[in-house]
Amino acid sequence: MSDSVLAVPAAVSPSLPSSLAGLVWRGGAMASDCAGTTSSGYPQLDEQLPGGGWPHRCLIELLLQQNGIGEMRLLLPALQRLSGQRIALLQPPHLPQIASWHAQGFSPERLLWIRAPSLSDALWTAEQVLRNGSCDALLLWQGAMRMEALRRLQMAAQASDMLCWVLRPMVMTDIPSPAPLRLALRPHAGGLSIDVLKRRGPQCIAPLLLQWPRLAFHREPGHAFMDCRMPAAVTLAGTTPTLV
Repeated sequence: MSDSVLAVPAAVSPSLPSSLAGLVWRGGAMASDCAGTTSSGYPQLDEQLPGGGWPHRCLIELLLQQNGIGEMRLLLPALQRLSGQRIALLQPPHLPQIASWHAQGFSPERLLWIRAPSLSDALWTAEQVLRNGSCDALLLWQGAMRMEALRRLQMAAQASDMLCWVLRPMVMTDIPSPAPLRLALRPHAGGLSIDVLKRRGPQCIAPLLLQWPRLAFHREPGHAFMDCRMPAAVTLAGTTPTLV
């Protein structure tokens, strides 16, 4: 199985060996994540996440109504809490805006922006980033993916100690996924509406309405985390491409 934490019925005896206690959770209770978590920075969201934050060693799926509704603002506090290694941005829909990242305390050297020519290359790259261990977090923007590819990502995430988010369109909501944590994000006045579609815990019936703190950002207006469009392609003559 790609998901190493098992759900057991309530009738099972509560007495378990200490070696198994962290790997078993009851379907009606919130799981405690033994692999570690990083706080989202939003207490009301942490209350809805197993372990009280974004889980490490776990594929986290964010399903977006559209790009640019506040998904980067949602992830920013957690990214700021990490150790200081690189943050891999794989297949972002727009060019990362370095000025805005720098204003939030991220030096350009910490951002690893990766563009892959095909879906298979992107998935291969994601697995290598997860296995390499040189990054704190991976953010992968991708649309349709086969179940086998998602399982491979989940297995690679389990073997790492990173935070791993895959950002996909909302149309993927009804398609099964091995990701242990799935959230659907929609714009809401002054924040986001978050539906917890899947988690290691009881079903979350009502959406969470998350309000942005007024002083969350200290930057000039108009500086988004991503530019509104990608730059025109540049052709270099006489240059041999090198994989780094």
